[in-house]
Amino acid sequence: MPVKKPNAPAPARRADLASKSAKARPNSPAIIPAPAPLAAPRSAAKRALPRAVQAVRARKSVPRAIGPQVIEEIFSRFHKAMPEPKGELEYVNAFTLLVAVVLSAQATDVGVNKATRPLFAIADTPQKMLALGEEKVRDYVKTIGLFRTKAKNVVELSRQLIERFGGQVPGDRDALVTLPGVGRKTANVVLNMAFGHETMAVDTHIFRVSNRLRLAPGKTPDQVEAGLEKRVPKHFRLHAHHWLILQGRYTCKALRPECERCIVSDLCASADKRIP
Repeated sequence: MPVKKPNAPAPARRADLASKSAKARPNSPAIIPAPAPLAAPRSAAKRALPRAVQAVRARKSVPRAIGPQVIEEIFSRFHKAMPEPKGELEYVNAFTLLVAVVLSAQATDVGVNKATRPLFAIADTPQKMLALGEEKVRDYVKTIGLFRTKAKNVVELSRQLIERFGGQVPGDRDALVTLPGVGRKTANVVLNMAFGHETMAVDTHIFRVSNRLRLAPGKTPDQVEAGLEKRVPKHFRLHAHHWLILQGRYTCKALRPECERCIVSDLCASADKRIP
């Protein structure tokens, strides 16, 4: 015959039982229900993001870009200040440039240069890099973030360059992005620096500066890239990529833009502007 379970005590009876239990054990700590966890204030999550990123993400619509005359003036000033801007990665040919850019993802140019100087001294072609092997390449680049994956990609892209492209770096974006570790941004850097193509490699610096100056406002790197290719005057397009990177890296910084020494501050209407 099944045993009938006793009815669960009513709330009042449960409270009475708890009270009696507490009296029976005077040294036991009172049992206090844990409060429900509080949701983090939305404003705190927002404050964790750079102000420039907050501004771009918060927009319901992309603001209108500045006019062509202002864009012409901005790049005229960049050109006057630095007629021949150069990238800061060190390389000796198209292959070592490709390797350096692959290694630079989520790493500083200074750190990459420190690792690649001895590496490129002994492996400046796909054949030499492949012969060096993944383990030895890893030893050279171990000071760079994600070095294991990057070493593997460098050796494999060297192999594919030999097998598919005769050991030469292709001057075509569609071909470049098929190589391990090579995305659109990396391909654009190589095409610009090694082959003289008027490409826009939109990294975090270019994305930020383009939105702040309203050169090519956009919510994604692809939108900004398309806008820059359309709006930057032809005679400035080859070096525009470097001017904007250097502007974002050293002046128009993410958290504390140095507007007081910016040569285009009077042409900027950004909400992040730190001086009138």
